[in-house]
Amino acid sequence: MSTRKKKIIPSLQEAFKSIQDLLTTTKIQLNETDSSIRPSLIEKLHRISACAESFTERRSRPGNPDCVELCDTLDQEGVNLWNISGLVRKLPDDDGRPLVGGLRLAAFRLVEAGLEEKPGLQTLIHILGLASKTGATLSELAQNDIAASVLTSAAKYEEMLRTQEDPDGTHRQARTWARAVYFCSRMEAAWKEGNSTVAEFMSQKIMSIYEEQRLALPARDRLVLAAKLNTIGKSILKDQAKESQGKASEAIAWLQKAFGIVDQDDSCGSEVLELKISVLRNLARAYFLSEAYDNAETTLDELIPSLDASKDHASSEHQELRWLRLAILKKRKAGESAILDAFRSIINHMNFSDRTVTDILQDLRTFGHEHTFVNSVNQYLLQQALERGNTGSECIERILLSIIIHCSRDEVHSRAIDIIQGAFTSVCEADVELGGVPAAACLSLLWQYGDRHYYAKRWTEAADWFGAGTHRLFRVNDSFSASKCYRKAALCYLEQREYSRATAMIRCCPSNEAATHYVAFLIATHQGLDDEAIKTMYQMVNAPDFDRKMLLLAIKMSHESEMKNVLLAVLEALLKTLKISDGGETVAEALALLRCIIRLVLKLLLEPTATKSSLIDSVVSHFRTARTLVTTASEQKTTSLIIKDISWLWRTAYNCAVRGCSDWDGFQEQISSLFDVAKDLLETYCQASPVDADPDLYSRLVNSYFCGVTGRVYAAREAMAANGRVVVGELREISEEIRTSKTRITEIIESTISNDNDLQRFQYFLHMLRVFDAELMTQLKDWDRLSVLVSEAVASGPLAVTTYEAIADILWSEKECPIDGQSSSGTNLNQSNSKHFFKVLCGGLEAVLHATLDHNSLSVEKFSRWLRAICTIILARNTSGDRLKAIGYVEQAVNVMEQSNDSDKAYPVDERFWLLATSYNTGFECLEASSLDEAKRWFESATVICRFVPGGKERAEKISETYAQLLARYAPT
Repeated sequence: MSTRKKKIIPSLQEAFKSIQDLLTTTKIQLNETDSSIRPSLIEKLHRISACAESFTERRSRPGNPDCVELCDTLDQEGVNLWNISGLVRKLPDDDGRPLVGGLRLAAFRLVEAGLEEKPGLQTLIHILGLASKTGATLSELAQNDIAASVLTSAAKYEEMLRTQEDPDGTHRQARTWARAVYFCSRMEAAWKEGNSTVAEFMSQKIMSIYEEQRLALPARDRLVLAAKLNTIGKSILKDQAKESQGKASEAIAWLQKAFGIVDQDDSCGSEVLELKISVLRNLARAYFLSEAYDNAETTLDELIPSLDASKDHASSEHQELRWLRLAILKKRKAGESAILDAFRSIINHMNFSDRTVTDILQDLRTFGHEHTFVNSVNQYLLQQALERGNTGSECIERILLSIIIHCSRDEVHSRAIDIIQGAFTSVCEADVELGGVPAAACLSLLWQYGDRHYYAKRWTEAADWFGAGTHRLFRVNDSFSASKCYRKAALCYLEQREYSRATAMIRCCPSNEAATHYVAFLIATHQGLDDEAIKTMYQMVNAPDFDRKMLLLAIKMSHESEMKNVLLAVLEALLKTLKISDGGETVAEALALLRCIIRLVLKLLLEPTATKSSLIDSVVSHFRTARTLVTTASEQKTTSLIIKDISWLWRTAYNCAVRGCSDWDGFQEQISSLFDVAKDLLETYCQASPVDADPDLYSRLVNSYFCGVTGRVYAAREAMAANGRVVVGELREISEEIRTSKTRITEIIESTISNDNDLQRFQYFLHMLRVFDAELMTQLKDWDRLSVLVSEAVASGPLAVTTYEAIADILWSEKECPIDGQSSSGTNLNQSNSKHFFKVLCGGLEAVLHATLDHNSLSVEKFSRWLRAICTIILARNTSGDRLKAIGYVEQAVNVMEQSNDSDKAYPVDERFWLLATSYNTGFECLEASSLDEAKRWFESATVICRFVPGGKERAEKISETYAQLLARYAPT
């Protein structure tokens, strides 16, 4: 500046003084570090700017003298403030930019106030640069009005700089730089104000300068210029994303300018490369948004190699370009190979995370039915994730899920399954273990798609999907899931009727799982294998995780398959699982099951190939179980809940036993057991019935008592005949049961039965029971009890005719009937036992004989034989009393002969001869024993009997003659 001293006019002096005062206080505050004073400091800087601008305006008026000294001072102060603006520190709550803007504004206005009237070229370059930078700074701070004022001043200096000559070209480069900076500032300010027309005009000015003076601009300035053009183009692209109407073509114009500048830079520095990549990135986006896909692809083809070669090739910005390339290829409907390469480029340079993998997987969804291509990308993504180790392991779960999902949509089933199996195998080979939740997610999808095929009746495809779940990848931590998959696959093969494959699948499962045995049960039932089905059913019941619901399903299955034996076994197993509680509900449920079981067994018995022995034992066993349950209910006083079941059970047991009497040969014991069950259930039913029981029920009850005992007696007879020995304990039990039955039947007769036919029939039952009891007592040698029984029979009335006969036959047929202390077989008997037996046998026969005579209910033929038996027994003892009793019976026989001689049923001739011989011989023995009175009675009887035998007269004469001779011989002398 000039140092010439001029006279100072007071107005300028006053303005200068105001500036100085403000500067003094401002400089003091500039040293403060408290951010709270910065607003007041900025306000003072703006006041300084206004005072300086006022000083410049007054100084430029005509007539004002030069004030070189003041101008120099202001210029120096402006330079100082400009330098201070570069030293402003950032504070935590203030980045310092507003203070810098205020300093630069005040500095520019002070320098402008101290500017010479005709500044030189160097001064113009300097002041234009200050104005441009100040305007740019204020524009960034959105102080658009102040920025416009500064840039307006700058326009004046640019015009002066452009028109001023530089003959030797010393300042060509600096002048070009200053003008370029000015136009850049104007361009940025106009763009920020939204004045795109001015901004475009300024960009054209810049490009004109660049084309004319490219070499005059330093490399650094060219990069700055290109960066500014790129920034504006990028901002236009952002507006494109926000607005509905496209501005991509406008952005392309800006970006092409930026690329035109940076592309001509021959340097290979990192800044140049980064700027070039940024410009091309924005340009490619602009082409894409403007639907110029070919240009966009060409731009990216030029850009991608540079990205891959850069150090930060995996940065997010670079990845965006790779995604952009993929989007362009999709828009152009490029071939699968090109799109696959684009995906591979993205995958190769991405950092594996949930977000990046999600981006890939979501984009794959846009490929619709191109499942082969999608699977190829998924496979490559999985491969890269496995190769990255820990970096990609967290994403493997999602990749596997994507593979499963897209393979489920593949039209070629075998290819889809191969891809899935290959993916699982690759994960295993990479020593990567899936956690519980990821594994469950994969298995859930496999089951879902398997179920989808299953319900569509595509059995083989469903089996393959379930089979994929058995891969060792899932068996590491959860063997149960593998078993479930094996079972599901087995069910598919079962539906396909591939029983061998279904069985092979089941064999892969652990043997301690109830569900596994249930599936094996289904396979066996479908094949009609009764034994195998029953075996697997029992294994299922014994498994630790058994559930009763499985048996319910098994019942349904066996019923639908019409496999009665299997159904029976399942029902029996279900019955065993019931736990009887105190309430009657469980008993009712058990009885319902028993009714089903019994009904089924009875149906099986009707089949020609039925194994009667086991089925009969089974039905008896189940009736006994029912009886036990009814007893339990009776103890719990819940019989009313099962009264209908009891009714059905006793009727069925009774009818079954009745039918068994004609159809079940050799099963007397089982038939008796059924009658016993019917008897017990009917007793309970009659007691529990709220109304008086029908008399017919008591008739069935009596029948049950009688038939049950009768069957056991017959069974005992057969057993003794087969074994040749007497089972004392069993016979005593039967005898006790007979006595119980007689007592109960007698009670029923006395209290309930009024029908004459029933009364007569039940009396007959009692007589038969006495016969059975006599038979058992004879076998047991219980003579005391037998004597009582005979007395009871004799006193039982006229209806006991057959009873008398039967008891007499039993007594007479006893093989050990002794004669003179010896058995019929010649074996010596104990004397006391012999006498006791004689007493019982003879007394019994006599009692029976007298009873028949009293009731006149015995035939002459039977009377003759029984009388012969009695007389034989009595005469065998050979005592006076016995002979006297015997002659009495003989005389009774003579009376019978006389009464029946003219009837159709006369006394048997052989018996007459036996009586004749016995009377004669006994009389002869009495004579020898000097018992003349006895002998006389015997001979007299013999003489009478001769009248009823052929040749009787001659025989009588001979007997009389012989008797007279004997009498004379033995007469006393």
